[in-house]
Amino acid sequence: MKKTSFPSLLCAVTLASATLVGCGSAEQPTAKPTGGSAEQPTASTGATKPAQTAKDSGAVAWSSCTGLTGPDGKPAAPDPAVECGKLAVPLDYAKQDGEQIDLALIRVKASGDRLGSLVFNFGGPGGSGVDLLSMTAKVFAGMGTSYDLVSFDPRGVERSAPVKCGSVEKWISLDPASDEMAKAAKEFGAACAKDSGKLLPHVGTVNAARDLDRIRAALGDERLNYFGMSYGTHLGAVYATQYPKNVGRFVLDGALDPTVSFAERAKTQTAGFKQAFEAFAADCVKQGCDLGADPGAVRKSVETLLNGLRDKPLKVAGRELTKGLASTGVLAALYSKLSWPVLEQAAAAATKGDGTQLLALADSYNGRKADGTYSSLMTSVLAIDCVDSAERPSPAEIDQVERETAKIFPLMSSGGLGLICAHWPAAGSDESKKIDATGSAPILVIGGKGDPATPYAWAPKLAAQLKTGVLVTYEGEGHGAYLSGSSCVSRLVDAYFLTGKTPGQNATCPAA
Repeated sequence: MKKTSFPSLLCAVTLASATLVGCGSAEQPTAKPTGGSAEQPTASTGATKPAQTAKDSGAVAWSSCTGLTGPDGKPAAPDPAVECGKLAVPLDYAKQDGEQIDLALIRVKASGDRLGSLVFNFGGPGGSGVDLLSMTAKVFAGMGTSYDLVSFDPRGVERSAPVKCGSVEKWISLDPASDEMAKAAKEFGAACAKDSGKLLPHVGTVNAARDLDRIRAALGDERLNYFGMSYGTHLGAVYATQYPKNVGRFVLDGALDPTVSFAERAKTQTAGFKQAFEAFAADCVKQGCDLGADPGAVRKSVETLLNGLRDKPLKVAGRELTKGLASTGVLAALYSKLSWPVLEQAAAAATKGDGTQLLALADSYNGRKADGTYSSLMTSVLAIDCVDSAERPSPAEIDQVERETAKIFPLMSSGGLGLICAHWPAAGSDESKKIDATGSAPILVIGGKGDPATPYAWAPKLAAQLKTGVLVTYEGEGHGAYLSGSSCVSRLVDAYFLTGKTPGQNATCPAA
């Protein structure tokens, strides 16, 4: 298989769960899609008059950014074109005059005639929009001519009252199928209660959507223009349900069906990753693969590697590549076709005793920083997911899911989230699962046929739940279509944001 440099790997895989699957430039639209027009102000300069909320949060005080992280995980140099700010919002929306928390925001101002702001959520849940937009702003430069590009760290994430749960090192290093997981889950939940107990009940997607409307008002936009990826599609759908008349131009890429149960989600995603691994193995063999001469041999090589690490982890610069971390590294690289060549390199090197690259894949996915500390990603994702569901699966239900997913794809274990939520110290709610955006402007919902993390079947379901969804199908591989390298998808999305024209129902883009 064609070799890829390790820096480009980190670019492709950084916060893979936040659907950052590539760092190349998206092409400008060369043709306008036909179809209906999203209702949207068309002022060419200045801000539109804001629609007031029950308690308007006021403007954001913008200033130069500090403390940003680059694609390599190291501190990024300040960019004078990028601004950062904070917005105070209620910790508890039932007590709007009570305790406030600060949301961290980032903005890249429009370089041309301004239509308004375009707000991004790159996924997770738990991904830092501040870091991710600072890394990827150039990818969205076409839209940046007409929009201020804006993102934020949602509540509970990184700079916005982050969820803390003691040390995450032990938790992420465990083999998900290990007998130790149940005990570790209890300990982890207890640590979260100790460090973030007051915050935990308030970090869910319903409150994040309320924050999003505060952001819209503070930016001075009458309607919210929004680009949500992966989990960001759930956040966008909840926002559109709560505030349908405030929906501007919305794109939801890598659609998540919020109604699925823990068991359904586990089995569907496991099947998706199996499909992605099989596609990787076939492509690896086609290119000339160091892991085997046929797809079956490739799978066997990776299985043997992971099983061997259960009892004998590899030493890597004073650390250990465990089976749990190696499994995470493999799955992280399956999020994007761009990282397949590096998965081959990393796995082949590990079979020869060098786990450096595979550990780096896991570190990137887990939010490990260059100084050895971790971002809030792995704590935030669990806190938000558990609050977003009333499900608290029993040990028997978790064991059943493990057995079923192991039959589908033995390389992936699916009990971790269920174990955590079963012992979570804050109650969950199904409110964020109720989606109906009747009365909103058209919402583009994009699903990829080869998406492992948000399988394609979820996209038409979300579009139908919204009532105003316009389904777009991408035929290619990878989690999220816009950053896949598809010029068809990038042209369609850019044209929608820039002109307001939606494609016809059931539009399709071929694989890149």
